[in-house]
Amino acid sequence: MEAPEQHNKSRVVKIDSVESWDFYFNQATNQGCPIVVHFTASWCIPSVTMNPYFKELASAFQDALFLTVDVDDVKEVATRMEVKAMPTFLLMKGGTVVEKLVGANPEEIRKRIDAVVQSNRVYVA
Repeated sequence: MEAPEQHNKSRVVKIDSVESWDFYFNQATNQGCPIVVHFTASWCIPSVTMNPYFKELASAFQDALFLTVDVDDVKEVATRMEVKAMPTFLLMKGGTVVEKLVGANPEEIRKRIDAVVQSNRVYVA
């Protein structure tokens, strides 16, 4: 029962299986909620250094679902989303990828998330 407590501390959901990916992806898509995904690996220093920043972004952008996927734990999802390097950040809306950023560039990631979330607010309103 540690996982639910962990989710309360952070708005970032750790994907640990294809089933959990499908569940959160489908739920957010059906609700019209943008998805921000951080594809990471424990051995990739730039990915690891982005983790605290990603959590901060999740707190700042309450209108989006933030997911993290360790490519070694859930290879199928990384393959499905054509992720070949870490860190990779995908911004998704309506079930499709609208932005793909490879590398640790905090300012650019924030700017792109802001644009996607803002366009979603206009679209929904």
